Amino acid sequence: MTQALERVPCTVITGFLGAGKTTLVRNLIENTKGKRLAVIVNEFGDVGIDGDILKGCGIDTCPEENIVELANGCICCTVADDFVPALDQILAREPRVDHILIETSGLALPKPLVQAFQWPSVKSRVTVDGVVAVVDGAALAEGQVASDMDALAAQRSADESLDHEDPVEEVFEDQVACADLIILSKSDLIDADGAARANAIIGEHSARAVKVVPTAHGKVDPSVLLGLGLGVEDDIENRKTHHDDELDHEHDDFDTYVIDIPAVSDPATLAARVAEAAEKENVLRLKGFVEVTGKPMRLLVQAVGPRVNHYYDRAWTAGEPRRSSVVVIGLKGLDRAAIEKILIG
Repeated sequence: MTQALERVPCTVITGFLGAGKTTLVRNLIENTKGKRLAVIVNEFGDVGIDGDILKGCGIDTCPEENIVELANGCICCTVADDFVPALDQILAREPRVDHILIETSGLALPKPLVQAFQWPSVKSRVTVDGVVAVVDGAALAEGQVASDMDALAAQRSADESLDHEDPVEEVFEDQVACADLIILSKSDLIDADGAARANAIIGEHSARAVKVVPTAHGKVDPSVLLGLGLGVEDDIENRKTHHDDELDHEHDDFDTYVIDIPAVSDPATLAARVAEAAEKENVLRLKGFVEVTGKPMRLLVQAVGPRVNHYYDRAWTAGEPRRSSVVVIGLKGLDRAAIEKILIG
């Protein structure tokens, strides 16, 4: 008799926009030695920025084809249409993957996603190793659950598939309530008092005793996050959330644009232009890749409001078009022409 294959463990990584999920996942990919990984990344926007960040790792044990992007809406609201086919795609890979990382969009609720692992067609092949919630330590220290609440609102309203609309504090509580481990990101930006305030907020929202791991730049030993072996799908009903009985909601109006820009000579100048666009044209969120003249490396640019970060993430590959483009999110009526003029000069 042929022995049945063991179920592939999956780690669900949830958390708000800007909390640091992609940075954490990239760190796991780069440091999980010898373990063949696959990633399902559920992101927001017309350009697969988060997926490209992960694909840029260049790690043999997590090749590009093992990174599957879901961009049709919040994963917890499109489980049957998007998530299950993505699992099928990954599980058909040879050689077989050892572990699957699932990076949800910022507003995803873990519980509906984990419940899908109870479906017969899914449960026989995969199991939820653990649910990890990434929370923004710097924001929590200031009494907020996310660093930019407007950008979070923009993400929510632009996702037409989203079928839950509640105060973000309740979404935060749901993410924490389902977590088996909480990553307190940006811990290098807060002092002892700030850390105490952040942990107090987590404690107020968590109904269970869950360990909190402070981190900076997503650096966590993979052995802390992977291999928990919890089989969360068999315990999910004990994790009570606000959204167990959910009502439909209406959407506000926001605009999302993809803007192509020419190569730049100075990243600092581009960062200043991005900050100017945020101030003058109410840009809530910007993210993209840019070519820098004379540089072999690709520049990653990310902004939440006027706060801009940029760094070289990897070299451009042979034959890869050096397209410079950014996703811009803002309130309905965003003046695309004015933003382009600021960014391009």
